[in-house]
Amino acid sequence: MDKAASKKPCCERFCQYFTSAKFLIYLGHALSTWGDRMWNFAVAVFLVELYGNSLLLTAVYGLVVAGSVLLLGAIIGDWVDKNARLKVAQKSLVVQNSAVILCGVLLMVVFHFKEQLSSMYSGWLLTTCYIMVITLANIANLASTAMSITIQRDWVVVVAGDDRSNLADMNATVRIIDQLTNILAPMLVGQIMAFGSHFMGCGFISGWNLFSMCLEYFLLWKVYQKTPALAIKTGHKDSDNQELKHLNIQKEIGNTEGPAEGSQLMNETVEEKKIAEKKAGWCYQMREPLRTLKDGWVAYYNQSIFFAGMSLAFLYMTVLGFDCITTGYAYTQGLNGSVLSLLMGASAISGICGTVAFTWIRKKCGLIRTGFIAGVVQLSCLLLCVASVFAPGSPFDLSVSPFKDVMRHLFGDSASRLEIDIIDSAIQINSTMSEEAPQIESYMSVSLLFAGVITARVGLWSFDLTVTQLIQENVIESERGIINGVQNSMNYLLDLLHFIMVILAPNSEAFGLLVIISVSFVAMGHMMYFRFAYKSLRSRLFLFCSPEEKPDPNIPSLPNSV
Repeated sequence: MDKAASKKPCCERFCQYFTSAKFLIYLGHALSTWGDRMWNFAVAVFLVELYGNSLLLTAVYGLVVAGSVLLLGAIIGDWVDKNARLKVAQKSLVVQNSAVILCGVLLMVVFHFKEQLSSMYSGWLLTTCYIMVITLANIANLASTAMSITIQRDWVVVVAGDDRSNLADMNATVRIIDQLTNILAPMLVGQIMAFGSHFMGCGFISGWNLFSMCLEYFLLWKVYQKTPALAIKTGHKDSDNQELKHLNIQKEIGNTEGPAEGSQLMNETVEEKKIAEKKAGWCYQMREPLRTLKDGWVAYYNQSIFFAGMSLAFLYMTVLGFDCITTGYAYTQGLNGSVLSLLMGASAISGICGTVAFTWIRKKCGLIRTGFIAGVVQLSCLLLCVASVFAPGSPFDLSVSPFKDVMRHLFGDSASRLEIDIIDSAIQINSTMSEEAPQIESYMSVSLLFAGVITARVGLWSFDLTVTQLIQENVIESERGIINGVQNSMNYLLDLLHFIMVILAPNSEAFGLLVIISVSFVAMGHMMYFRFAYKSLRSRLFLFCSPEEKPDPNIPSLPNSV
């Protein structure tokens, strides 16, 4: 009996955890990110395959996605703020998955009937299909942005409650799920396309999103039921209360005041109607998105965590990550696909270590100091990347102009020649990836480069989680959506700039220059954070000074985050 009694509480706790709102959010996020990672990996492969092994469609897709989030980030965030939480989450979920399903079905049709489509209407029908694919994929990405803001930046905060340690643990767990799905999901869909076909890959992704949408919809509803606080939004609650008070005041005035006061009240009502009619005008409504965009950026600038957010955005201006740019450079330095896959796995493990370290350091040192420590760790590790520029085996050569190809295309050959060279380069990259890696005299340079990139992930992800929680804790509930929308826009803006930087200096001899510029931007980002941390910690110290010594009101005060 004693053993049964001792086991019962453990079983109850086990069942209670797996039915809690926290676990349901984890499960829903895992399903969502799994589908996102599969789609993001597959859509780039599909677009390359459709356009004859050219990166043109992939580049157009990337530009459209980045530009859309850059322009519409604040508007999406404002929409998240002004609507009920469950309504926003459900609509974002349905739009995102429906767009992916439709895009997958359209791609299946294109793959199956590509020859027939290319011969109809002089190929314009096939071009229209390409435009529809990119449009649907962009809609799915915008809906995914809204979903990310809603769940990761708002629902997680509400479910965690007032417990900041619980919020840090939830943020870290969500990030670990991101890391794992970022590795496993592309592996799965890649195997399906490798042993099956692209047609099968499209069908699998469409089927997965249909299944995932239904299950996620149910999980969102369960989380909403288990967390009553999600039904209350501060902005909506205040406006409702003000409306009720206004109606009560009108009722009291109508019962107690005389005709003169009543006529004055009617005049005020007429004026309010005129203002409402003006706002209902089409010209006013046409300018509403521009006002929202402006108000969002102004609100972001006025936040106490402005420099912390900017510091995170500056980290996107870098070539020191496991994207197509660094992967392409690695191939030119003699690393094959097998070695790169192992390095990507090591990078993911390093990122997971960073998320675990974040929770431990935050408990010991506080949130703001955790960001400071993470910044020092990341910069210290990136010094290895700087050293790799001058190490043996580095192709870095300042005598080779990084802008030679760009200047030749601008002032030498025609635009058609530029297009031909872009396509030829894309085909050459793809063929190089399938061939054996070139022979290199020394691997010292590339080894130092990837050692710095991998170890820096510990500081990077710790810093990312720090800024994420600072935004969660210090942005008021009614502005969480729009502020996070502007933050996403800033991230995409710096990400776009780093691609432009690569376009201007595409040759491997100039990659060392790109590394130095990248580390410089990372350093500038952390300098912004150090400024923010210094002022925040100083304002915290001023709280314990004598009554005569008052803190500067312009300095952000974040006592709960220290």
